[in-house]
Amino acid sequence: MKFVVEPAELVDAVNWVARSLSTRPIRPELFGIMVDVDTVITLTGSDLETSTTAILKADIATKGKVLVPGRLLAEIAISLPNKLITFTLDGTRVLVTAGTAKFVLPTLSVTDYPSLPNLPAVAGIIPSDVFAHAVNQVAVAAGKDDSLPSLTGVHIEMTAHTIVLAATDRYRLAVREINWQAENPNFEAETLVRARTLSEATKSLTAHTQVTLALSSTSTNENLIGFASELKTMTSRTLDGSFPPFKHLLPKESVSQATIEVSPFLDSVKRVALVTDKTVPLRLIFSGNSLQLEAGTGEEAQATEELDIVYNGEEISIAFNPQYLTDGLQAMGTPYVHIDFTSASKPAVLTGKHEINGNKDETYKYLLMPMRYSA
Repeated sequence: MKFVVEPAELVDAVNWVARSLSTRPIRPELFGIMVDVDTVITLTGSDLETSTTAILKADIATKGKVLVPGRLLAEIAISLPNKLITFTLDGTRVLVTAGTAKFVLPTLSVTDYPSLPNLPAVAGIIPSDVFAHAVNQVAVAAGKDDSLPSLTGVHIEMTAHTIVLAATDRYRLAVREINWQAENPNFEAETLVRARTLSEATKSLTAHTQVTLALSSTSTNENLIGFASELKTMTSRTLDGSFPPFKHLLPKESVSQATIEVSPFLDSVKRVALVTDKTVPLRLIFSGNSLQLEAGTGEEAQATEELDIVYNGEEISIAFNPQYLTDGLQAMGTPYVHIDFTSASKPAVLTGKHEINGNKDETYKYLLMPMRYSA
């Protein structure tokens, strides 16, 4: 087996495949990236939960198949000089050379490598930038505690024309609705996918215009979701368990509303929060057309700042986790944020606005629970 490849092509393909490798695999073969050289070169990696493949464009001299340590190959690929790379199987060793740089890699057992699932049936196609932006907006609210697996996921509800993504860690909820076109005009499905898997999928697939979404049938026990672009695919097992009901948490009415320019608001939150940590609330006082931000009490460090805003309603004093508020503001993707309040003790809902006096963009909603604070 032998082929010659451009360095950028190898780095891109290896980095994509290495995303699915575990640092502590249950089988030694899962340390490896499978390199299968036939009429095309296919690279494969897996931790048995998530599997990734990449088609590598290269000049093929001889065919063959080899399993090499994946993370080591990724580190070598990115460190090689910017010259053509030759990849050669020599007995039980792989030679990787570029210019005067030469590496000799051990191989792992090809025969012991597990059979991996194929990409499930295509559900539909969506613009990659739209999908990536939606995932990033929602995944920020997913939980990090693996002892509550259903909260580490993104709930995906699909119909023929819309996809609704939702995530929560119990202290905040992010919901995003996007349009798409399913293959089947009667298509309906829902699934729960690890937030980090979705995030990893979108990082590299956005290099292409469209992403194909694939989903295993409910009549099978595969429980797979898949993502594919022109040269890359990812399959992942979906999460067991059910996502908590969330639609009723989004209030339909509010008693007070604020519209604030995101950029200065975000800067102010970050500055005032310097005297706190993530467990200490940031207090916001809305009155007239001004917003006062306060942090710190008593003998501790303190900070205050004031912003001009557009506000409608009675004065309200409410406190939020500063990091959660920052995450929501960064996820907006619009010049202005609109905040709806029902009371100081109930969640507030953040939505975007493209113009200060324009309508709310309700395709994205970020619900944020208030915190108690000491006066």
